[in-house]
Amino acid sequence: MLKYALAFTIFAAASAGSAAAQEAKQDFELVNKTGYDISEVYLSASHADSWEEDLLANEDDNFGDDESKTIHFQPKVKTCLWDLKVVYDEDDSSAVWHEINLCEVSKITLRYNAKSGETKAIFD
Repeated sequence: MLKYALAFTIFAAASAGSAAAQEAKQDFELVNKTGYDISEVYLSASHADSWEEDLLANEDDNFGDDESKTIHFQPKVKTCLWDLKVVYDEDDSSAVWHEINLCEVSKITLRYNAKSGETKAIFD
């Protein structure tokens, strides 16, 4: 019986550690390869009615081309799926991506295609 209790305790501790590790993995690196400065970055739980606060609001400078930033955020909702919005400094245009699994993605690289006028995201 002691063997089973010990095995259960080890399993419970490992499960709790996995859950904490999964939450911590939601921070990610954002890489700007668009050719433009980004002035605002928003995250929101997928399909929420509104965006959370601008994650760059406390920074003095824009997020320049060829720069990368580690995005730290404190999710109010326990979910892996998030929507991402970036706003460009030059003309206030924006790009949005839906249902990004931040429990699996640790790096998002943004690239702008001038021919199509589309910003693409590469998820690593």
